[in-house]
Amino acid sequence: MKNSKNFHEYLINKSSMSKNIKLILSAILISAFAFNCSSDDDNASGEMTTTETDFSGTYAQQDQMGRPAVNTVFVGAASKNTFNVTTPSNQGAVFQSMFQTNLEALSPAFANPGDRNALMQTSAEFTGLLATDVLNLSLDGETTFFNPVSGALLTGRNLTDDVITVELLLIFGGEDFTENPQLSNDNVDANDKPFSASFPYLASAW
Repeated sequence: MKNSKNFHEYLINKSSMSKNIKLILSAILISAFAFNCSSDDDNASGEMTTTETDFSGTYAQQDQMGRPAVNTVFVGAASKNTFNVTTPSNQGAVFQSMFQTNLEALSPAFANPGDRNALMQTSAEFTGLLATDVLNLSLDGETTFFNPVSGALLTGRNLTDDVITVELLLIFGGEDFTENPQLSNDNVDANDKPFSASFPYLASAW
């Protein structure tokens, strides 16, 4: 019993010592962190200082997506890297024919010569627009990916615009958006959380 009692007291003392060591180490780390932050942020007069970002060096572009999903759908895997580093002003000449081939193979709305979409564009005209992968913006009109009331289309983008459904309508919906209804809607009509009413207007993280 005596040995058992002594062993029990030893465990208690060891546990207390371990807790003390942890507290001491925590205090040292916190002190070091506070000291380092103070040294980085304050100058000799105690005033806050700022550090400018260094943009020197060589940077390489890795990806681009002016319109969501366009690069993903119409650029073949073997051409992804080339497309991603091609300036938009050169994309049409290089990639339009690939886009047209993929569009006509993908969409029954462009199965026949002369078929057009709601922009009244043939497959060649539409893919010429898509291959230059930028987000168009009207400087003197409505800013929207699509407004069914006003008819404004691809003149910008609002956070609330249902971009993927609009793209599906342009690809599959034909001249009046009524063709292939089973393919022309992603059926995602709202965010998981509402947008904020103040800047930057995005939904809060969850």
